[in-house]
Amino acid sequence: MSNSLEFKTLGFIGLGAMGKPMLVHLANKLPPESRIFVFDVVEQSVDEVYAQFPNRVVKGKSARDVAEQDTIITMVPEGSHVRSVYLDPENGVCSTDISNKLLIDCSTIDTATSLAVKDHIKENFPSASFYDSPVSGGVVGAIKGTIAFFLGCAETDPNLKRLTHLASMMGKQIIPCGGPSLGLAAKLSNNYLSGVIAIACSEAFDMGMRSGLDPRTLAKVYAAGTAQNTIADKFCPVPHVYAEAPSTGGYKQGFKVQLMKKDIGLAVEMAKRVGSQNVLGEVGLATYDAASKDARCRDLDSRVVYRYLGGNEEWMSESTKNGE
Repeated sequence: MSNSLEFKTLGFIGLGAMGKPMLVHLANKLPPESRIFVFDVVEQSVDEVYAQFPNRVVKGKSARDVAEQDTIITMVPEGSHVRSVYLDPENGVCSTDISNKLLIDCSTIDTATSLAVKDHIKENFPSASFYDSPVSGGVVGAIKGTIAFFLGCAETDPNLKRLTHLASMMGKQIIPCGGPSLGLAAKLSNNYLSGVIAIACSEAFDMGMRSGLDPRTLAKVYAAGTAQNTIADKFCPVPHVYAEAPSTGGYKQGFKVQLMKKDIGLAVEMAKRVGSQNVLGEVGLATYDAASKDARCRDLDSRVVYRYLGGNEEWMSESTKNGE
């Protein structure tokens, strides 16, 4: 495998809410001669990026087609999709010769599936290198190019420089987490904490607002005190407190509530597997499960849990009416 920092041909599979903006950054930042072969089960998504970058993007017909390239990035929703993308005997990545290739899976899935794919690749294509590399920072971060990558490798990994160079075109922080599947373990731990904090933030804002406090004041209090956290700051569940938060745009752009339910579930399973005492997991999972089934919340950003819990979204117009 080449250790150069050139990426003449790149494969990209998965153009969802996160994958598409990640691809856009690569299309904008790779050298002019580079080509990106793209595939998604939603053909319209492929057509859209091709229309945007007709001299850069090549439309792939399957995961196998895309896997002909030197480096392959995958970004799909669930473990079953990762298995299909890599292990489908007819059209999967591993149905063609991937010797000496660099394969990077940015999906957030269970560690067992990731290790199974890695083991299959190691057994059948020992010169290929597969890495779990989930990302964090939400759709807004993917669009801005500020997401973090949690690499399932050690700091001494011979491919780290190449992995870091590629990831830096799409995000800001690249953190080696130690070894195979540890990027995923880090991501699930992160999303567990993020999801639980979002519930706590929603409850805290709600009780403060019902007591008569302006949520903007509460946000300042949290930022100045020991409750400071990214959810209250940049992903505030209360609309119109932070202009770029998904909540302000009707929770339409962000990390879908059903995906948070999936990740909390994976984190709870991981905690059980490693013997971690986990007192908030089941409550958090039940909350996101119910919110994901609520017609008012489904398919919206996970911080819509504020709506599910009965938070007041009309506080600003009510304040205006009251002359505040």
